Amino acid sequence: MERRGAAAGGDVCMCQTVFPAHANHRGELSAGQLLKWMDAAACLAAEKHAGVSCVTASMDDIQFEEAARVGQIITIKAKVNRAFKTSMEVGIKVTVQDVLTNAEKIVSVAYATYVAKPVGAGKIELEPVKLLSIDDHLEHTLAIERRRIRLGYEQVFQNLMQESNKEGDYYSTFEEEDAVSTDLTHVQSIELVQPPHANHHGNTFGGQIMAWMETVASISASRLCHSYPVLKSVNMFKFWGPSVVGDRLVFNAIVNNTFRNSVEVGVRVEAYNCEEWIKDQARHINSAFLIFNSVNDKGELLTFPRIKPTTKDGMRRYHGAIARRKIRLARKCMLSAKEKPSDPWETSNQAYVTYSNIAALTHLAAKPAWEITGTLDDIKIWTHEEGDVLSLKVEMQVKIPSHLAFSLLSDFTFRQQWDKHFLTCEVLQAVNEDEKIYYVTSPPMTGHKPRDFVILVSQRQPCKPSEPYAVAVKSVTLPSMPPSPEYCRSEILCAGFQIYSDSNSSCTVCYFNQVTSGVMPYLAANLTGSSKSIEDTALECIKFLELKGSKY
Repeated sequence: MERRGAAAGGDVCMCQTVFPAHANHRGELSAGQLLKWMDAAACLAAEKHAGVSCVTASMDDIQFEEAARVGQIITIKAKVNRAFKTSMEVGIKVTVQDVLTNAEKIVSVAYATYVAKPVGAGKIELEPVKLLSIDDHLEHTLAIERRRIRLGYEQVFQNLMQESNKEGDYYSTFEEEDAVSTDLTHVQSIELVQPPHANHHGNTFGGQIMAWMETVASISASRLCHSYPVLKSVNMFKFWGPSVVGDRLVFNAIVNNTFRNSVEVGVRVEAYNCEEWIKDQARHINSAFLIFNSVNDKGELLTFPRIKPTTKDGMRRYHGAIARRKIRLARKCMLSAKEKPSDPWETSNQAYVTYSNIAALTHLAAKPAWEITGTLDDIKIWTHEEGDVLSLKVEMQVKIPSHLAFSLLSDFTFRQQWDKHFLTCEVLQAVNEDEKIYYVTSPPMTGHKPRDFVILVSQRQPCKPSEPYAVAVKSVTLPSMPPSPEYCRSEILCAGFQIYSDSNSSCTVCYFNQVTSGVMPYLAANLTGSSKSIEDTALECIKFLELKGSKY
């Protein structure tokens, strides 16, 4: 297998002026046109890194936050965040600039996966991306987490559908006054793939297929709202197979469900070559789900009528839309509401809660301008101030291998043996081998109740030697563990460990904590010199690790 790839990674910038030919009836850039540009820029970034032709494998959820109007400038920056064996994650950032005011706004931030497709039957192994900045390192680390979400998406969806089955008769007769039959929203369209729609190897551009899908989905939504729908988001989807020049692509779109001010339209794409066309043997190459809003002349959101599925498959799609909406809202909450301290642990959002857990620790550790405030033998204490937020870092030199330190620190049932702030610790849920939920109690401070926590602990092993082991911690809420009057329920915003290997027998352990009211008294006492609680706990941690490590 040949190794290929530009060591510096792939990054490109595309600038486009929005002309009338690119716009819809409102004078705004067509979402289909924007999807074509986004795919083209991202594909060029992938090919710059790989050095060979690349094809679109999948797109993560795409949210459109701003509209671009005729005369404005669209800038699309695409960069390879991480290369796997034959595929790459490409980050895409779209901004719009007004040429008169010079004001710039973010339209969308998205992630796509591309696969290297060299000429012939040979395979290539991509070179790692060269990381040149702090942002490069962050995106490179979080690309692994986003990949976990992609791989686990279908299972999360199926779990939600099973829950829907348990809640009631899944295929019961659906009756609601004034509901519109979904049959009225069905649209079919056909396109012939011609050379301008494909790359130099004859494979249809993924962005072109997305643009055609947006057109047919928009027509379907318009039949329900009797207005001009506006695409707001596209659900995560993948391409199941290729299409080439000469294929006939048949698009079938239908409304799956409505949610007051939004509507989900499902689109199925099937491909035929000449022989398959005669025999009616379709190749299913893609299915996607697009979410539209509709506004009146004043820009006010319109309310969509309720819909009525008329078939068993229609009921499946109706409930599927509800499940996808739960996942979509969970993702939006996790990635945008940063200040929310404790997230509910639910089937729909587990993947995004674990992502935000790892992402928060990674971002905290990568912040610049940490200031050292204390040293003691093999311990250094650092603080970081950003506005009203104070964070703590404790760096410890430990004489055991990094993998042993990771094993011991990721199991929080050991925590009581070295941390006096942990009174009890029990596992509530062993979600999988990398995620566990614990219930922790802490001893009372003078004049206060003892504190308790419900925390998610996410552990990650490095993908290569230069990367650290990670143990991320944040509070979550469980319906089965409501606050008790005996305890003061406390929150952990962001905490955890990063463990770097120094040699075969030593490592550097870094503990991070975004300070909350529960931690503040200990840190304040340390900073004023009236207490050595943090140093004492760190010494106990080192002693525990080296004693336990010597027995392995």
